[in-house]
Parts: sequence; structure tokens; C-alpha cells
Amino acid sequence: KDKDDPHADWYWWRPARPGHEPGTPGAEPNQWGSYFGGSAWEYSPERGEYYLHQFSKKQPDLNWENPAVRRAVYDMMNWWLDRGIDGFRMDVITLISKRTDPNGRLPGEAGSELQDLPVGEEGYSSPNPFCADGPRQDEFLAEMRREVFDGRDGFLTVGEAPGITAERNEHITDPANGELDMLFLFEHMGVDQTPESKWDDKPWTPADLETKLAEQQDAIARHGWASLFLDNHDQPRVVSRWGDDTSKTGRIRSAKALALLLHMHRGTPYVYQGEELGMTNAHFTSLDQYRDLESINAYHQRVEETGIRTSETMMRSLARYGRDNARTPMQWDDSTYAGFTMPDAPVEPWIAVNPNHTEINAADETDDPDSVYSFHKRLIALRHTDPVVAAGDYRRVETGNDRIIAFTRTLDERTILTVINLSPAQAAPAGELETMPDGTILIANTDDPVGNLKTTGTLGPWEAFAMETDPE
Repeated sequence: KDKDDPHADWYWWRPARPGHEPGTPGAEPNQWGSYFGGSAWEYSPERGEYYLHQFSKKQPDLNWENPAVRRAVYDMMNWWLDRGIDGFRMDVITLISKRTDPNGRLPGEAGSELQDLPVGEEGYSSPNPFCADGPRQDEFLAEMRREVFDGRDGFLTVGEAPGITAERNEHITDPANGELDMLFLFEHMGVDQTPESKWDDKPWTPADLETKLAEQQDAIARHGWASLFLDNHDQPRVVSRWGDDTSKTGRIRSAKALALLLHMHRGTPYVYQGEELGMTNAHFTSLDQYRDLESINAYHQRVEETGIRTSETMMRSLARYGRDNARTPMQWDDSTYAGFTMPDAPVEPWIAVNPNHTEINAADETDDPDSVYSFHKRLIALRHTDPVVAAGDYRRVETGNDRIIAFTRTLDERTILTVINLSPAQAAPAGELETMPDGTILIANTDDPVGNLKTTGTLGPWEAFAMETDPE
């Protein structure tokens, strides 16, 4: 906070807007809002200026334009690698390069040649168009590769990549460009949310989801690689979001269908803790049950400050999309606190355990051949043993039904067809699947899906399978 300190330019510091008293409403350098609610600028009385934080005020944005900042980051990474770690998952790494005018001013800042975006219903504009995949993104990543990873073997780099398109994923993960090994893209995770807000639903179909996944698959057909995920610490539980957690049968079958969808695409699958058990959303009913800063701030801002949502509708949104749904304790067994704390001295966890841990837990599933857990093990074994699953080319299959997803993976003379009814009702395929090919089932979440399909012309609710088709 001392302007004369050697670290004075390590963050994005800016003065108050002309004509405004520093630290008062409206004095922020521009109108950017934080992803966690409120302004993206925090005032420091000691310095008399504001610093930028796209997320929490405890997470100020580093100024990557400063070579000393980059050097410190690379030194830290080398320190860890020298101690034997295998790589890094890099949080929002695609937000490190900002778009500024020739004088280094941010959009909307006094004197800037760049215009800020109009404010949204919450009273702020989004920093994303000016901070995501900025003009020096490739330069910074390539420099990091040279300074940290060149000359090393056996490491992995994966970047969380908001604002990155499928096409840019190809460039960044192409080994020839020397940047990152993989990226987590997010376009597919927004198919059921409006572009304006993650808290607002929009109509969607499974076909919409596969369209986004297909864009990612097609973009890395020649170069680069894909990260495959449906669950993580920032997303609600996928079995509650896009599956069926209202009954045991629906939960198990839809969890397996979603797992098949994930693991049969080309790329590296990521399984988030509890996904392999079919863990569900927390189903919290009151705000005091939440711990996530984003969720709590969103409630206060949208309900109490702006009045754009009622308490009832916002609580429904938190229950559907809130990040704490994925942050309840791992469900190891049916004991107190689900075995998350030591059984002989149980201590109440920081956030409540999902009450359904007595029915959904690792102890019950690990030895059950029909469990969601066992299904995941079979999928992972397929990827380890079948070259087509590991490396085969991807092609989307026209199903003639927006509830049914289908695609092939092909390598040499072998083809695997995956078909998934991602809905709670029977669905009839058409298009390329109007006449099902013959073949051998590799994995399925029902007993005889192809036989049933050929007999009835429909797939059952959440029915899914992968089969190696016979050569023509």
C-alpha cells in the first residue's frame, strides 16, 4: 500500500474518478463489478487509491504487465516443482492480460480511449470482455513455459479458462505453441443459464449440450487436447442439474448416463469428488446454510440491494446453481458427518453434510457391481485398455431427437458408437439411428439397450450405452 515500495506496481492500482471524494460511492475508477458481487474495486485509505479484484477483495488481480511480478510467479512455481510436484492447475489463468489503451488506461477510466460496457441490472458492467484472453495472453503463457517447464519431464499444466473459445483452446494446447497442456472451457456449462446471469434459467435440450461439446471436440481434431468435465467445485452437482435426483433409480441411471457422456468423448476426463458416487445437490433451504461468498453476496445484491429478485426465487436459484452444492463433505459412509471427520472423535464440519449420505456413500458403493462407483471404474478401465476410447476421432451422430445424444469414436478400422437418452422419458431416435447397426455392447446402464431399442423403437429414461459396431 506504500507507493514507494518496490511492490507498489504489483497490482492494478488506480486513483478515484475526477470530481469524486476517494472512498465514496461512484469514485471507483470505472464501473466494473466483481464476479462475487459489488464493485471490482476496493479502496485503500493508506494509499488513497483503489485496487482491482475481479473476485474477492482478498484476491487482488496481479499486474502481469510488470516483469517482476511474472518473475516472482515463475520462481514460486519452480520452487514447488523442485520439491517434486507434478504440475499445476492454474486458477482463471486466462484473465491475466488486460486490454488497455495506448496509455495503459482501462476501459471507462478517466481519460481512457476505451469505452466501458453499459451497466447491467445489478448496477455494474462486466470486466470479462476486457480481461479474458487479453492481447498478451499467449506471450505470458509461452514465457511461463520457457521459464518454468523447459527442460523438465513428467509434468502437467491445466488452466481454468473463462472467456476462451474452443478455437483458442486448439492454439493454447497445441504442443507446438509451448503454452499449456489442457484448458477447462466453460461454454458447455452455461447451456441452461442466460448470458446475463448464472442465476437465471433458460430453456435447453441435451442437443444444445452436445453442440457445445462437439465444438470443443472439432476444434482439437487436428491439434491440442480437451479437458472433459461436468462437475467441479464451482458447479452444482451434475446429477441434480442435468440428471434426476428425485428417486434412487433415476439418480443411479442418470448418473451413469452422464458419466458415459463424459468419458466417451475425446480428451482427458476429470472426476470431481463424489461424482463417482452420484452425489447430489445439498438442497439447502435457508441462506445461513451457505458458506460460499459468491452465493451469499448474490442474494444480498439481487434481493436486498436491487430488488431484482424475490427471496423465494433467489433461494431457488442458489439451490440449483450455488457452488456450495459441490462443497459439502465427501460422503465416505453413513456415520455421523459421513465419515468426513474422524469416527472416534467426530467434529462438526465447516458446512453441513448432505442428509442423503446415509443412502449415498462410498462404503455402500465400492463393492456393489451395479453402483455408480463401479460404473465409473469400468469407464476408466475402458480408457486405459481400448485405444479407440483413448485416442479415436470424434464424430457427432444425427439422432433426430433433441433429447438423445450420439457420437462415434473411430481409430483405424474400429468404431465405437455411444448413444444416450439424457431425459427422464422414453425417447425415439431417428436420423442416422433410425436403423441401429449391429455390434457388441462395451458398457451400458441397462441390461439390453440395443435389443430393447430394436424391439420398441425407443430408449428408456436415461438409457445409455456404448457399442463397438460391426464392420460394414
